[in-house]
Amino acid sequence: MAHKPVLYIVIPCYNEESVLPITSGMFRDKVRQLADAGKISDESRILFVNDGSKDKTVQRARELGFHHVVSFRRNKGLARGFMAGLDACL
Repeated sequence: MAHKPVLYIVIPCYNEESVLPITSGMFRDKVRQLADAGKISDESRILFVNDGSKDKTVQRARELGFHHVVSFRRNKGLARGFMAGLDACL
């Protein structure tokens, strides 16, 4: 039996509290769809990187059931957010 690839989706966030319920649901649905189709492993994850948000982005992500969250105290920029997310996936 072939080993299915594990997909990690890294999403940098900055003050996304109000839209997180919508976008996180879209990503979650897509990951579930790909896993159900046998294209990726059930171990695939969505990882949010909080880039110093001043709102409740982190709390909102956790309320929505996402426990894979990296958080910066202050804004470090998109590239550093992606790199932190990739590092967390290793």
